[in-house]
Amino acid sequence: MENVNTQERPEAQNQVYQPVEEKVPVMSVGEWMVILLILIIPIVNIIMLFIWGFGGGVNKTKANYCKASLIWVAIGLILWFAVFSSIVGGMLAVMS
Repeated sequence: MENVNTQERPEAQNQVYQPVEEKVPVMSVGEWMVILLILIIPIVNIIMLFIWGFGGGVNKTKANYCKASLIWVAIGLILWFAVFSSIVGGMLAVMS
């Protein structure tokens, strides 16, 4: 008896799987101007970075930009805290 399951289908051997590219619409210069205008407003900028970065229905390019900006803000805050701490620590050491 012949086993039917041992035969391979030739069309299944030649399939090449290509990753599906997401088609994201290109953002215009005007849209970027509005985004940058909003991002120069204190406090509002951090809130909008979180909304655009992690909210739904936002252009993928804008979301990635906002996430990268938040990472830079976090790095800046960490560096600022380190420098500020060492300055205050040095001043306290001199005063005692």
